[in-house]
Amino acid sequence: MTNATIKILLVDDHPLVRDGLRARLEAMPQFEVVAEAGGASEALEQAGRHEVDLVLMDINMRGTNGIEATALFKQAFPRIAVLILSMHDKLEYVSQAIQAGARGYVLKDAPGKDIVVAIETVMSGGIYYSAALARQLAQPQNQDNQLTSREHEVLRHIANGESNKQIARALDLSVRTVETHRLNIKRKLGIEGQAELIRFAVQNAQ
Repeated sequence: MTNATIKILLVDDHPLVRDGLRARLEAMPQFEVVAEAGGASEALEQAGRHEVDLVLMDINMRGTNGIEATALFKQAFPRIAVLILSMHDKLEYVSQAIQAGARGYVLKDAPGKDIVVAIETVMSGGIYYSAALARQLAQPQNQDNQLTSREHEVLRHIANGESNKQIARALDLSVRTVETHRLNIKRKLGIEGQAELIRFAVQNAQ
């Protein structure tokens, strides 16, 4: 990411929330809030009028919700990154948001610096989750969008910098099986590149 100003569109149906976000973000020289919207259709209209790099999107909105709006944004403006900012910490919302095309998910009660880090991470090509969500995503659970105990083991070995061959040897698996686990982990967590997977593993594997 260059040092150019990141142009942001705020989408939340509460004007007071938008005012607070605008004040917080515009206190930082690297951010510029170029537009606001209270709903999906207005947000799409504003994105067509202004040069926008990133949309900060709430989920709970009247009419089209933020997850549906994210999918519409990715269809209409694939270049624009979408970052979810929500009070909901359910993993099903996180999974749906990432599948819709969001590049990250920040909780509204997270520390203020999280939004700054999230925006910069997303604009650098990464994916960002609030720490509380990242911990949940890494926990072994029997749900489709969460990691199995074996995937959790593989994640720990990835965090140690081990290759697929080394992991296969340590867990008595074939290299092909380890590769499959890696792909499943990335799919479940909404992670694309190897570097992002390693970063997530180092930060969250236990």
